[in-house]
Amino acid sequence: MSKLFDAAWNIEFVGRTNQAGRADGIQCMIHKGYAFVSHVFSGGVSVIDVRDPRNPVPVNFLPTHKRSWSVHIQTANDILLVVEEFNFYSVYVRETEYYGHSIEGVHSSKFGTRGEDYTAGMRVYDISDPVHPRPIGFMEVEGLGLHRIWWVGDRYAYASALLDGYTDHVFIVIDMQDPAHPREVGRWALPGMWAADGETLTMPGRVALHHAVIAGDTAYASWRDGGLTLLDISDKTAPKLISHTNWSPPFAGGTHSALPLVDRGLCIVADEAVLDIDQEPMKYTWVVDIRAPQNPVTIATFPTPSDQDYVAKGGHFGPHNLHENRPGAFQSSDFVFATYQNAGVRVFDIRNQFQPLEIGFFVPSEPEQWLDTRPDRHRVIHTCDVNVQPDGLIYITDYNAGLYILQWKGA
Repeated sequence: MSKLFDAAWNIEFVGRTNQAGRADGIQCMIHKGYAFVSHVFSGGVSVIDVRDPRNPVPVNFLPTHKRSWSVHIQTANDILLVVEEFNFYSVYVRETEYYGHSIEGVHSSKFGTRGEDYTAGMRVYDISDPVHPRPIGFMEVEGLGLHRIWWVGDRYAYASALLDGYTDHVFIVIDMQDPAHPREVGRWALPGMWAADGETLTMPGRVALHHAVIAGDTAYASWRDGGLTLLDISDKTAPKLISHTNWSPPFAGGTHSALPLVDRGLCIVADEAVLDIDQEPMKYTWVVDIRAPQNPVTIATFPTPSDQDYVAKGGHFGPHNLHENRPGAFQSSDFVFATYQNAGVRVFDIRNQFQPLEIGFFVPSEPEQWLDTRPDRHRVIHTCDVNVQPDGLIYITDYNAGLYILQWKGA
């Protein structure tokens, strides 16, 4: 690779891998010196030896059903959880089709027969030997599958699930007491999503849970064009609404990731850029005051990257994922790591929550490979996920450019 990056500030390049030709990546988890990377176009999960971060080496690949995708994963307690869901990019070739309206899981049979044409649920692997993950369980769901999970090793996992009868992904609670036999024990949906019972959803756009991040007995849940909810999950079988906030309209929606910083009474919320920048308004990352959980208030937005003209660059420009302060990873309530798609990964100082400052970035160069199956895509980077470790090593994924390993050099 002749050029490793376009621009960098306070972040240094360490290593890179094209993941044995499967250069497309979504979520990245680090476990015992190995990176587990989920894929969007290649399907399945790659296992990469990153014990020497300067020379990451792919060592295994866990395939999925050819019409399913496994876009999100979690690791804890020597266990790997992998979502399995119908691959919507096999039918929705343009992003406006996928993001513009609800999937209508109430009609999931139109996508084929579950178990034959696709798999739907959550796969469980024993990764006590990271190089050789061993499948130990599968939780099937009646519907199109799971999208994203939150699990940090305690008894319960929390997922977004597109189940029969609902308009799109809803919130479910999964009992992980026996990892080989996980089971759903609770669920919650926004009013109007239970179409099978005659409910009608009145909110515009695509209203669907992307995922929730858990802090204590509260789930901070992002509902795409449906905004942000805080859910009381003290009773796992019966989640209850604390508050629902939605700034779309007038803003463009796409609420994707919520990072609760409970010690400061804040929640950082990223609205995902889901279309090219010439097709939708600029999206923002919000600072939300949650000191009164029944009344969250937006108090600031992160500065939009401006070190170069990312609008002219084309493709997706705007927020995607936040580093989620998982146990065992880098944790901070003052510094936030965020991916901005064609603008790479960015670092923000929020010690003054009313005036967030950008204090670092790394922008990879143009991908050498192109695995994106969708037509008419701008051939630019699409930095997707970010995972930061306690030693300041940053792992970022890309839709086409492979796994980058970086070193944070800032505050």
